[in-house]
Amino acid sequence: MNTPGLPFSKAVLPLVLVVDDEMHSLDAIRRNLEEDFSVLTANSADAAHALLEQHEVSVILCDQRMPGTTGVKFLKDVRELWPDTVRIIISGYTDSQDIIAGINEAGIYQYLPKPWSPDHLLATVTQAVEARTLQMQTQRLNLELRTSAPVLRQRKRTSLANAHAAFDFDSMVRAPGSPLDAVCEMAARVARYDLSVLVTGESGTGKELLARAIHYASPRSERAFVMENCAAMSDTLLESELFGHKRGAFTGAFEDHVGLFQRADGGTIFLDEIGDTSPAFQVKLLRVLQEGEVRPVGASRAVLVNVRVIAATHRDLEQDVRSGRFREDLYYRIASITLSVPPLRERSADILPIAHMLLVKAGQELGSTNVRFAKDVPANLLAHSWPGNIRELKNEIYRAVALSDGETVSATSFSQRVLYGQPGTAAALQGSNLAQAGSLQERLNAMEAVMLREAMLRHRWNKTHAAKELGLSRVGLRQKLARFGLEGQSNG
Repeated sequence: MNTPGLPFSKAVLPLVLVVDDEMHSLDAIRRNLEEDFSVLTANSADAAHALLEQHEVSVILCDQRMPGTTGVKFLKDVRELWPDTVRIIISGYTDSQDIIAGINEAGIYQYLPKPWSPDHLLATVTQAVEARTLQMQTQRLNLELRTSAPVLRQRKRTSLANAHAAFDFDSMVRAPGSPLDAVCEMAARVARYDLSVLVTGESGTGKELLARAIHYASPRSERAFVMENCAAMSDTLLESELFGHKRGAFTGAFEDHVGLFQRADGGTIFLDEIGDTSPAFQVKLLRVLQEGEVRPVGASRAVLVNVRVIAATHRDLEQDVRSGRFREDLYYRIASITLSVPPLRERSADILPIAHMLLVKAGQELGSTNVRFAKDVPANLLAHSWPGNIRELKNEIYRAVALSDGETVSATSFSQRVLYGQPGTAAALQGSNLAQAGSLQERLNAMEAVMLREAMLRHRWNKTHAAKELGLSRVGLRQKLARFGLEGQSNG
């Protein structure tokens, strides 16, 4: 399973340069990125130039408004001197027109609007690093093409085979009998047909991974899979990014820009968070889907495209249709087939298989190849409700591996919200697939850990009162708390 957004190896962390004249903005961005990247900061264009002279920077995040210059002007200079560095502009919507005008001139990869969310910031920078890696790989492949075309063709076939293996439905790790089985089975059945698919589910449940699996199981698998987060941009920028624009369409449009629909011709486009688009943009998108053609901004003629659309949202689009927030005709265009990815709390049997897979990946990424969970960890993982789903689980496991002294990861290496649990988790586990989470003893241990934790929470970690409720002696309760890694959490 290849999970987008996983941290990079600490030995070779990509270097990110943040440029902003406001120190609180620099500090906020640095704090949100420094666990996954090496971060340099500069409070002026001159300081940033000096750092670029000394370091090989993968990504630059630059604020649009700075004393003496603008982010677009600075990034234009960067493009000329360091063309391989990925450039991201940060600003409010009030600067949209200036940024659009400079997208091509400065070679801006992405526009990050204010106020940004930590998840969106991390995802944008991660994707930028991946884009740079792909760009460097493409350059190397182009060189090989000129010197050894047969070898390159074989590598392309190998790369496609690896993509099929990495993104097939088995890559969505789950336990036997998981609720995800039915989702994957239906997805596999519809993958071969050119039907639009709507994937619904909470954030962090793996909607993008399911979309990739559908693409690589379809007849379009040898063509491009492209994606865009529709919630990340204003309508103007989103239209330019998806449909493209022509040279001279607006001030600063110095060259044609091919949109993602054209890049995905013959393949698949994944429109994430489509439920967050505005009604005005929904009209434009509907026209594209109805007519099978896109008209780049400023173009006199439309361009035919043959694209399969997979959309995703965390919203209840049927309710949005009833309330008038989302167009009914667009809904039926994108939802020929609807697949709902259940949250992790509704498939608790999947927690341990996914956790072990992420543990292996974390060990490989962080240099602990023999890392393993201590005996107290499974019960703690099963007792938590995981409101952030797989994304939260991934972050917790990487955190625990990084904070562990040796190769054994104990429950105390996890964050307080996992250690302390949440009231109601035992009820949430009833009727779930916990019965398939392991051996009988493992299942009993998991339920016992949940009951202990909730009793302690009800009595504010007062051991005397909790022991009385559970029918245990105080000594017996302490022994059980220690057994499940809960002893260090009590305060009474």
